[in-house]
This record gives sequence, C-alpha cells and structure tokens, in this order.
Amino acid sequence: QVQLVESGGGLVQAGGSLRLSCAASGRTFSDYAMGWFRQAPGKERDFVAAISWSGGSTYYATSVKGRFTISRDNAKNTVYLQMNSLKPEDTAVYYCAAAHKDVGTSWFEYDYWGQGTQVTVSS
Repeated sequence: QVQLVESGGGLVQAGGSLRLSCAASGRTFSDYAMGWFRQAPGKERDFVAAISWSGGSTYYATSVKGRFTISRDNAKNTVYLQMNSLKPEDTAVYYCAAAHKDVGTSWFEYDYWGQGTQVTVSS
C-alpha cells in the first residue's frame, strides 16, 4: 500500500502561482511513477502531469504545458506540481497518484490516489 497526502491548494487570483505537494508513505517511493490529475465539478478526472520514477521523464497535458512543472524528490518521498500563470479554468480538485509501472497519462494506469486538494482561481 502507498498512502498519498496532497497539500498546497487554495484560492489564488488569475495569473498567480501555487505549489502543490504530495507526500508518500508505505512503500519505496522511487519504485513508482507519479502523476497529477484534476477534476472540476461535473467533469471527468483529467490528466495534468506525470513523472517517471527517476524524474528523468515528464509529461504534461496540452492545457498546462509551459505553465506547470512536475518534479519529485525521492529522498523526501514527495512529488510537486508548480503551477504558474493560473487561469480560472484551472479550478479543480487536484489529485496525486502513484503507478507501480511505467508512467502513464490515464487515470486507470494508477494504483494509488490521494484525497485531493482544492485549487480555486478567481478571475
């Protein structure tokens, strides 16, 4: 089992920045690829970003490319999502997830999920 706890969400004005963190425990963190997904009210859970176990490969949704950066610190068992130039359409609950295999961009490729953290971007 892997336990994931997100933090860092909040209310920010359009154009602002937030940094989300996801702390992992329970298994060897570096065995897992990590991803961030988001879900707005009434919508499906969408892929945001993913990072390989080593941090050597990263993937982004088109909508966030150039604005968001995913990173990880395996010594701290933590994955981050730096979000810059935020837009109202980025408003959602953000979830981190762990995959015990190659990094993926679909929610069903991930084995463990956090509870989510709310990000609200005001216009």
